[in-house]
Amino acid sequence: MTEAPLTFVDPRQFKANTRVAVDDDHLRASFRSAMDFLQTKRAGHFSDRDGFEALRGVGEAVRQYSLSRLPELLERLETNLKARGVHVHWAQTPEDANAIFLAIAQRHGAQAMVKGKSMVSEEIELNHRMLEHGIDCLESDMGEYIVQLAGERPSHIIMPAIHKTKQQIAALFEEKIPDTPYTEDVDALIAIGRRVLRDQFRDAPIGVSGVNFMVADTGTLVLVENEGNGRMCTTVPDVHIAITGIEKVVETFEQVLPLYSLLTRSATGQAITTYLNVITGPRREGEGELDGPRELHLVLLDNGRTQAYRDADFRPTLQCIRCGACMNHCPVYARIGGLAYGTTYPGPIGSIISPHLLGLEPTQDLPTASSLCGACAEVCPVGIPIPELLMQLRHAAKHDAEPGHAPLAGQASAKDWKEALAWKAWAQVNASPGLYSTLTGMAHRLRGLTPPWQAGWTANRTPLRPAARGLRERLKDEG
Repeated sequence: MTEAPLTFVDPRQFKANTRVAVDDDHLRASFRSAMDFLQTKRAGHFSDRDGFEALRGVGEAVRQYSLSRLPELLERLETNLKARGVHVHWAQTPEDANAIFLAIAQRHGAQAMVKGKSMVSEEIELNHRMLEHGIDCLESDMGEYIVQLAGERPSHIIMPAIHKTKQQIAALFEEKIPDTPYTEDVDALIAIGRRVLRDQFRDAPIGVSGVNFMVADTGTLVLVENEGNGRMCTTVPDVHIAITGIEKVVETFEQVLPLYSLLTRSATGQAITTYLNVITGPRREGEGELDGPRELHLVLLDNGRTQAYRDADFRPTLQCIRCGACMNHCPVYARIGGLAYGTTYPGPIGSIISPHLLGLEPTQDLPTASSLCGACAEVCPVGIPIPELLMQLRHAAKHDAEPGHAPLAGQASAKDWKEALAWKAWAQVNASPGLYSTLTGMAHRLRGLTPPWQAGWTANRTPLRPAARGLRERLKDEG
């Protein structure tokens, strides 16, 4: 399969992207309906508030404990994986990760890969980097397959094609898949996709997957999915390459259980998913071809995660288990969708993790894409304080790092000398009672000269205008 060029949306154009999205009535209606549905399904599984808080406390404790011992657990994971015959690779950047994939593919003479769902592979733009070397990567998750045919990015980390209607998908299949008639029957559309993908599972020499959890003590990879494509990608091809971020490790298999329960209920409102794949290495001597791949590789990606890890204030960002609940409950995401963000991870979680992956310079507007209503933190199954992290990133985008703190990539890239000067003047005025009284008195008497345009404030609000008489003056008159 030859891919269409990726339709890339630059996060630097976020504000312009949002204006386009808000004007799209169909998009807004589709996302509102989808978010309401997902919220209702999740609420049905967490109707006991106390029970949810107790389980969330366990999940948060597991993630914090794992992160507190991250270097040690990663080393133990590598040791135990290698003992099971797994090849472990470390990649600091997307370029490093793609080079590892390319080297493996070229060593096996592979011209094709079949992929299960993996947001980290989206993060490194694996499909398009491999295509530059003549290697086709076919998405086998139905939602990912649809957005791949359309040449788009996923608009949601759990439901990649949530922004597409069945009419759009029907037209896409008719255009892109040979000998495919137009049909709006959902079951028929799924059957069409399955027919195309079945041959790929059998023929592709390399299967690619993500990883939901890694267990250090046992050298185990855990993969959660609903369609069965993940199991096909990890067992049928002769070579399996898994890729994930370095933060996904836990110490014991028992620690996976509360996280799994939180993940499935928070993501899709399911008690359990259809498939829970537990991978413990390539097939052993004496096992048949259907017992797993002959060769198994794990690519562990940094890509800015150590930047978040080194600062205790930002480390909670790495607690995320990629359930998407924060997106499903975010009023901003529900109105603009995922593509407007221009990043692999949209919504609240994308707004706090993308500045670490891409730097603050191109993502400086994303932390402002929040009303700070707190819905994201309220539903987060592992207790990430998202509003607090958004505020810290807003500050980092406009100010230099504090003494003793290493700067973030792109720190202070949004610094504005005019704004800094205005705040400095405001501080001086408020620190001097006499100056404050004089200036506010003048403001009351000259209120008629208030300008109708007040920078960004009046873009959506009426102009600020001083009252005719100040509070001090009125209290003095009333004795």
